[in-house]
Amino acid sequence: MQVVFHTGAHYTDDGRLLKCLLNNKDEFRKRNVAVPGPGKYRTLLKDAFAALDGTVPAADARNVLVDAILDDETADRLILTNEHFFGSPRFALGNGQLYPLAAERMRHLDQLFDSDRIELCMAVCNPATFLPKALDRASAEQQAQLLAATPPQSLLWSELFTRIRHALPEMPITIWCNEDTPVIWPEVIRALAGLEPGEKINGGFDLLREIMSREGMRRFRAYLRDHPNLTDTQKKRVMIAFLDKYALAEKLEEELDLPGWTGDLVEELTEIYDNDIARLTEIPGLRLITP
Repeated sequence: MQVVFHTGAHYTDDGRLLKCLLNNKDEFRKRNVAVPGPGKYRTLLKDAFAALDGTVPAADARNVLVDAILDDETADRLILTNEHFFGSPRFALGNGQLYPLAAERMRHLDQLFDSDRIELCMAVCNPATFLPKALDRASAEQQAQLLAATPPQSLLWSELFTRIRHALPEMPITIWCNEDTPVIWPEVIRALAGLEPGEKINGGFDLLREIMSREGMRRFRAYLRDHPNLTDTQKKRVMIAFLDKYALAEKLEEELDLPGWTGDLVEELTEIYDNDIARLTEIPGLRLITP
């Protein structure tokens, strides 16, 4: 069985991905793709992580987990999603790294699902927007201490995925930038479900609708009806063109509030982020979904 673990930089997803997957659950089931509700596995996996601290899983641990998760359902592909696979927000930074527990958690998952093929799918985002949200619940003093100990310029996604790749050299990894998600949403859902390019899904334009005016969406859907044979690449180009004209500016703005967070720093972090994303393509076995 293929077991797909979806996670994301905290706050890159507010449950919309899970909602979209569940809206497609019946169609996915016909393809032997299971999308269990998170209530069936999040606590189970959390407890399993705790039990695996320095120990080897019990011989029947995998079968017990799968039976509890699938609940008499059968599947060739199992999709599990949780933004806390790498730890809660307080573990987002540590040792000068993003998600210092990530490689260890993926090794644990590989041990738990030892007879299966595991895969990681994850959204990343610009540290300039990620850090203010990840540290939102920390006090101003804690924020200042964390940022002093870990300069934001040093936090690289390529370092995170290099660590994960060293831990699990053969595991497929699929990632995408949260900033691109409205345009690549159908491709992201297909990647998780293991579908072929162009296969229809429910809710493929849900995120686009959130940031585009009603008039823009009306014209966009009319364009698709008039051009039914567009490829995925062509559809993405059309989406970008319509967003250029009809995007809702207020939906694209994000409030950034951290000590010392200046316009110059945001610009610097954005440039580092862009260069870092380019480096991700050099990691073996990593697929980057782009517009």
